[in-house]
Amino acid sequence: MKISKKDALMWFEFFSMLPEEEELMTKQKEIMYSTFAQIEEAIDYRNDMLMSEIKGLNTLKNRTLFVGNESKFPRGCISCLMGTGLGAIRKTNKCNIECKFCYNYGELEDIPPIGEGMWDIGGTKFYEKDIDMLLSVHKKPTGVAYVYLEPFMEIEKYYSIIKKFSDAGVYQHLYTNGILATEETLKALGEAGLNEIRFNLGASNCSDKVIKNIGIAKKYINNVGIETPMTPEFFEAFFKKKQAIFETKLDFINCAELHLNENNINNYYEENMYISRHGYISPIWSRELTLKFMKIADEEKWDLVVHDCSNNTKFARDLNLSSKEGKWFGASNYACEFPRIPYEAFLPILSDDNFKFLSEEELPDGYKPGELIY
Repeated sequence: MKISKKDALMWFEFFSMLPEEEELMTKQKEIMYSTFAQIEEAIDYRNDMLMSEIKGLNTLKNRTLFVGNESKFPRGCISCLMGTGLGAIRKTNKCNIECKFCYNYGELEDIPPIGEGMWDIGGTKFYEKDIDMLLSVHKKPTGVAYVYLEPFMEIEKYYSIIKKFSDAGVYQHLYTNGILATEETLKALGEAGLNEIRFNLGASNCSDKVIKNIGIAKKYINNVGIETPMTPEFFEAFFKKKQAIFETKLDFINCAELHLNENNINNYYEENMYISRHGYISPIWSRELTLKFMKIADEEKWDLVVHDCSNNTKFARDLNLSSKEGKWFGASNYACEFPRIPYEAFLPILSDDNFKFLSEEELPDGYKPGELIY
């Protein structure tokens, strides 16, 4: 079924008015999925056109796209996409700022603590004294990542556990917005054995302080980069500070396609959105901006890697992880992050006269208003 945009808009206006507890009928679901397919097909076509303009576009074994010096491709991403996955280590349940794109937007004061003296690894609580036993029982991962809000809120707690994993030969990277980092703490992380640090530069709107901290980090940590959801604000701010950012000698820039959940979607309520493989919901401009960003990087021959961390990449990541875990063929944890599809989120793109479906057909008999009975 190649539903027309006009019919799709009519039906999604109806779907958005349904009570939350009311399920769509089978034929209504067909209409919903046809609409999603029409939107996604048009998005793919637009993105393919942008990719065709990037002469130096490379793939990492067909799992993701990048431009630039492959030797600088972040090993943390290689672990995620080709190794035994990305082992998340969680500790800090607080943050010093609140970003509109944060998956925890609006609930930062209610994030449950991990527990005094404890670390969450693989969903299990560990004391630091348990790490030696963990490493002796489980196969050593290709990499681990320190995630869960802002580690520099209590960074002194991280040094000893980083050293323990470093001594075991485990590759480690850490995420931060970089605002609270200092030369002393960055040096201590490097001395503890942290291999890679990623600055969410968009969180501070490319502040001079954080750019300076990226340069300081490069003195003490081998692999230093930026990982930020690609937004119009970041795109604009980056190019205003481009020269200063390059002077830090950073190794990579991961441009994450922004995907939304119940916490942050209202911050982007009027944006044109699509749903990727019935999974992540994203504003269509996020990956478009990444591809434009990569084109500039390729043409200007930036001495770093720019990585397209798109919804496609996230899909490949989850397939890789499930295969390494020995799950059945095709198994993946990639899924929609909403318990109920937010139909109203797709009204802007269906109402946009400038957004066209590639082809359209009349609704078949039995699917038109007044005909659909089951």
